[in-house]
Amino acid sequence: MSLETKLKAALATLEDYKAQQISVIPLAGKATFADYMIVVSGTSTTHTRSIAQGLEKHLKSEVFSIEGQQESSWICVDLSQIIVHIFLPEKRALYNLEKLWSHTFIL
Repeated sequence: MSLETKLKAALATLEDYKAQQISVIPLAGKATFADYMIVVSGTSTTHTRSIAQGLEKHLKSEVFSIEGQQESSWICVDLSQIIVHIFLPEKRALYNLEKLWSHTFIL
């Protein structure tokens, strides 16, 4: 699957699973670990787990690993070239990845 196809599929899945405040941060040329970072919020730990499981279900051949499902306040889904961070709102505000990566252009 091409990078652009994978990005579109990930975003469509996030929308289907009602992820909130979706931010796409391009990392190409700025980081070596991924080309894109996607940051989203869920409304509860059940919702964050559901979003992660949706990505795993719809992009199963692309999922490298999933971390944080036990606690579920911050789940990280590694899609190889795309890293998806799924937060509860309070954890998202605490870590504020968008500000941390503000030197990049956020889509």
